[in-house]
Amino acid sequence: MDELPVTTIVGSAGFLAGIVFGATAQKSNFCTMGSLSDITFMGNFTRFRSWMLAIAVAMIGTQTLQGMGVVDIYKSIYMTANLGWFGAILGGLLFGFGMTMAGGCAGKNIMKIGTGNLKSVIVIMTMGVFAYMTLRGLIGLARIQMESATNVDLTTVGLRSQGMVDMIASAIGADAESIRGIVTAVVVGALLFFCFKDAEFRSSRSLVASGIILGLLVPTGWLITGILGQGEFDSVPLFTFSFVAPTGNTIQYLMTFTGATISFGVAILGGAIVGAFLVAVSSKSFRFEGFTDKNDTARHLLGAAFMGIGGVTALGCTIGQGISGISTLAFGSLLALLSIILGGFIGLKYLEEGSLSGAISALMSRN
Repeated sequence: MDELPVTTIVGSAGFLAGIVFGATAQKSNFCTMGSLSDITFMGNFTRFRSWMLAIAVAMIGTQTLQGMGVVDIYKSIYMTANLGWFGAILGGLLFGFGMTMAGGCAGKNIMKIGTGNLKSVIVIMTMGVFAYMTLRGLIGLARIQMESATNVDLTTVGLRSQGMVDMIASAIGADAESIRGIVTAVVVGALLFFCFKDAEFRSSRSLVASGIILGLLVPTGWLITGILGQGEFDSVPLFTFSFVAPTGNTIQYLMTFTGATISFGVAILGGAIVGAFLVAVSSKSFRFEGFTDKNDTARHLLGAAFMGIGGVTALGCTIGQGISGISTLAFGSLLALLSIILGGFIGLKYLEEGSLSGAISALMSRN
């Protein structure tokens, strides 16, 4: 292994982890947008609990790795001292709304490619282009200007990061590492109580298993990039599961293959498609599906654009921020997660009501 480039080692491990992700999510019909749809139209929280279980398991793993000093999550993009609160909220709302227009979040559409859904091919390509435009292209300048105008430097108030453990420690005058286990236990305990108090969820082995497996993949990603990815002369950034920015990077990688090196994000994306494909073929559910009409096409393209812009602006998607980011207990990730959920609810009601004002009014009247 020492003779292989670090990027090859990380890419290979990431590809295998991606296969597990795609196969698990496809087998269990794990879908964050679908879980919000279940809540909105049926009042059913069962699939939503699987998402929350994945968060709890990812949080246990991530905080354990940090507490043991195995990886340093403060090197991740989620734990900087530069709090992008506005980007997290705006990007989260855009992504949440966009995933309802596009028939699923980034992860779901990637898996649907593996099942033969041609609509998802177009959605992912469009999302990737807009993600890269927001990351380094035409929209990038506006994003950078927005961040410079709204981001808050937390070091000015004595904080080393936007981690909620650090914020609580500063407020009570304690050392962050001394209370990390307590804070984690309280948050995880609340999540697990919410998940397993429901008999229907407890009886669903598939949803329970998928929540555990997908949650475990997040600390697995930290280990791959944080341990295998750290060579003597070459290293990769600390990273774990996320799909929006990696989609843009994948498009670039495919176009510049001979002069490019594979990244963890590109590898897990490819693996997720393969994993979903294997399950679809084995279950005989693989079939080609296209757009029904021009309105269906336009809606999916708009949703894909919103997901690309929103996912980069919020630093992640329902997986990137909604499981990976929140596992670090970063405050920005919490803002992004809540905004994605709210944006998803607005989008679902928009599809039902036919107007944005009607959707917001319907949500407010329901609450």
